[in-house]
Amino acid sequence: MRNQTVKAAVLVTGALLLAACGTNKTEEPGTGGGGGQACDTSKGTLVIGVIAPQSGGLSALGLGIKNSAELAAEQANEKCTVKGYKIAVQTEDDQATAQVGGQAATRLASNPEVVGVVGTLNSSVAQTVQPILAGKKILMVSPANTNPSLTQGADYATAPKRAFENYFRVCATDALQGPFAADYMVNTAGKKSIAIITDGKTYGEGLAAEFKKQAEKLGAKIVATAKVGERETDFSSAITSIRGANPDAVYYGGEYPQAGPLSKQLKDNGLDIPLMGGDGIYDDRFIELGGKDGDLATSVGAPTDQLDSAKAFVDAYTAKQYKDGFSAYGAFSYDATNVIIAGLATAIGDGEWAEDKRQPLIDATKTYSAQGATGEVKFDEFGDSTNKLLTVYKVSGGKWAADKTGTFTG
Repeated sequence: MRNQTVKAAVLVTGALLLAACGTNKTEEPGTGGGGGQACDTSKGTLVIGVIAPQSGGLSALGLGIKNSAELAAEQANEKCTVKGYKIAVQTEDDQATAQVGGQAATRLASNPEVVGVVGTLNSSVAQTVQPILAGKKILMVSPANTNPSLTQGADYATAPKRAFENYFRVCATDALQGPFAADYMVNTAGKKSIAIITDGKTYGEGLAAEFKKQAEKLGAKIVATAKVGERETDFSSAITSIRGANPDAVYYGGEYPQAGPLSKQLKDNGLDIPLMGGDGIYDDRFIELGGKDGDLATSVGAPTDQLDSAKAFVDAYTAKQYKDGFSAYGAFSYDATNVIIAGLATAIGDGEWAEDKRQPLIDATKTYSAQGATGEVKFDEFGDSTNKLLTVYKVSGGKWAADKTGTFTG
């Protein structure tokens, strides 16, 4: 969840972009070709949408997604990757809300020049966005959705079935992340009496359910459960409901706007025990909001700043001097955008874009395989990433530090 690209980009006028891409703000990357020569963009501008929170409590994650997508598009334009075309990025703020995300998807789907969408952050938003984009055969590549049902259906554990052919993701799912966290909590941290608190949303509930199954399998006891509202700030009721069970740890299914204050209030109320969550709490804002030393989080992939494959991305992002860091999903967003661009170049070839190219773009994505910032980027038959790496992070000295990287093998 952190940091900033190469050569300064030449921007086309905002008026032309707004005319081409609708009412939302569209950011157009540069068009300089390699060796100082301009690319041929005579065929026009094609649009990659980004649906992610740009405002509100989860904006730190969403802005990292947006910036990283723009970086990938700029670099593709500099390399003249899509012959005859310029790639523009149109950002839609979904406010981490399903209804707003659906409206954003509808706007993008109405534009025949939209070739694909990077997003969403929240699994609950993806559930609304998926069918809207699928109706127009618009490729959707998520850098952050982790709920298994998005790719494998509601019966993913027993009868997996792909629901939307146009949907892919470049990160591991909660079917791996939840058990990976449980293995660490029980076997590494030695916690046997665990309370579970969730925010009631798709992501938090699904992740906590997977954690619970594995923790109990390993012999731990879930001694208490509680729910909190996603906009709640006073967690005294939930804390009171679990205090009598005397847990030695809390697993939280939700995101950092609630997790940070919850951790602080647990300690202030005499429960000085570690709080653990998933990738939704792995951000510096968790610590700023009250997360304490000893708290834990799992996140998808290996630490970005420690991956050789991510060095070029990190250097380019840093050089761009974005106000916001790339956060937990920046490298994944960068890879997701490059998946769309590579598929687009294949689908178009030397020809021209038309809406009937959307199916060939989806087909090209099914067979995509490349080394990305996060490592190998490739998809299985459900559209899930074949990269199953996960990392446990621990708050130490007021900062997140990687503690264990691996995958869940059952």
